[in-house]
Amino acid sequence: MDEASNENLNDLPEELLLHILTFLPTLDSIQTSLISQKWRPIWSRVPSLNFPFELFPSYEPPFDTRQFFAEFIDRVLILRSHSPIHTFRLSFIYHDHYGFHVDSWVRSAITHLHARELHLDFFIHKDFHDEETFNHRYDFPFYVLRNVFVEKLGLTGCDLTLPAKVSTMRFCSIGSMYLDRVYLTDQIMSDLILDCPNLEALELQNCWGHHHLKICSTRLKKLVLGYFYDSEIQETLVIDCPNLFSISFDCCAFDKFILKNASSLVEFHVDMVHLIYRSYRYWSKVVRLLLQAPNVKHLNVQNWWFKFLTSKEDSFPKSFMLHNLNLLELRTGFTQYDLVGMAALLKLCPNLETMILEYLFKKRADESLSEELLNKPVELSMPSLKQVTMNAYTGTEDEFNFMKMLIGQGVVLEKIVFVPIQVENGKVVERSLPPVVLYRKGSQGWKCSPDLSFSVRSIIESELNGD
Repeated sequence: MDEASNENLNDLPEELLLHILTFLPTLDSIQTSLISQKWRPIWSRVPSLNFPFELFPSYEPPFDTRQFFAEFIDRVLILRSHSPIHTFRLSFIYHDHYGFHVDSWVRSAITHLHARELHLDFFIHKDFHDEETFNHRYDFPFYVLRNVFVEKLGLTGCDLTLPAKVSTMRFCSIGSMYLDRVYLTDQIMSDLILDCPNLEALELQNCWGHHHLKICSTRLKKLVLGYFYDSEIQETLVIDCPNLFSISFDCCAFDKFILKNASSLVEFHVDMVHLIYRSYRYWSKVVRLLLQAPNVKHLNVQNWWFKFLTSKEDSFPKSFMLHNLNLLELRTGFTQYDLVGMAALLKLCPNLETMILEYLFKKRADESLSEELLNKPVELSMPSLKQVTMNAYTGTEDEFNFMKMLIGQGVVLEKIVFVPIQVENGKVVERSLPPVVLYRKGSQGWKCSPDLSFSVRSIIESELNGD
């Protein structure tokens, strides 16, 4: 027996043990102090503190779990060493009674422990809330971030209290900000961007309170907007960020979208759930922003392109092309309706090299096709295409017919990848099946990966052999 086989956790260097413990909730890392004498002080030097309320042992009334939780955090912050931490993460169901506790935790994390990442979640999940808890919201004192080390800020389910003289203050350390379920007026948004001059990544989810939201920054490189639903007021979104590299719209229902100075934009993502009323209306407004983003290389979008063929109002100018696009992630079905839309999109992408297809769930049936489109063969125009990947392949007739189209028209230059899943009664029962890869071998046609086995393989081989 070699010496290595006798090694255990106690033999690992402390630096490695500390790294391992960063992945655990602080309650669990403290419990490791019971392992041995060596482990006893280690928890107090872990470079992260993670306090998830949802994992804390619950107490039955009349005991209050929140009180025990608050006392636990107080005790930890008193006992741990003053060595700097990288991350402070807290989830908590807030009540005004605990305001002074939360204030002290935040100040301790950023002023005494010099945290570089601060993540506060006061929502967790709707199941944790009742009418009483929804009436209590923590007011995050933004001024505490002045002259500290916080580079990444995440706030969920709270309000922002900006300094009275915010225009005279700068929060220069903040480079990334995530706001979820935060009351965000137009003025607050303007002040935040103005006073975080080094902000490069901004994500806004489920925010409200805005009417005419303007995101204008010469520094911002990545912007994510999710779940902005329209109200009775006609809302406007203006984005003017000349160095913006990536933008994502997820269920955004503004009445008017304006994109300016987007020559640096290379990643463009849009997703409008089919279940939402008037989804296509907002999808088309967002997609038309591509007219202002001529240098997009990576496009992630769902396939509603057929509607552009039938709508004079939404159609692109005939001269419009996505010349720089080389990666397309398309959420789509494979019906004739979908294929017509896919072909229309691909005509705009003459230099596309990689296409990744994800199945798109639809609640409503496809709209009816005209007799002309129903009977007209679909031709895919992809002169530069090297690879197609079909994720969540289940082997339906529509998928199989699309696969035959790819092979028959010879539009893929190198390989086709199928990532199979097994579905029973409409539910996925297995996802970890190996991919099936078809390689193009020049004049020899297509060959399947020899070491893979899945029902789709026999289908493919049968088709290639003309059986």
